[in-house]
Amino acid sequence: MAMTAEQKVNDRERVLDTPMNKEFDWSEDTTPVRDALWNHYMEEDGKDTMATEAKMHPYLDMSNDEVAANAEKILKK
Repeated sequence: MAMTAEQKVNDRERVLDTPMNKEFDWSEDTTPVRDALWNHYMEEDGKDTMATEAKMHPYLDMSNDEVAANAEKILKK
């Protein structure tokens, strides 16, 4: 049975909405991955919301694996 559009969105956003410490064994942060990425980009962009939004937009089209890989590359310290 084919997935509905809503199921596709829910599946795609699973990693984005998961707390960092549940998605990555190296993190103790309980912030959702989406918020951790947003906070990272806000700091990087000098609190420029429009620039941060532009950097976050591609995550909506990424697979869970791509989101996790990018988040790990950017956020793992």
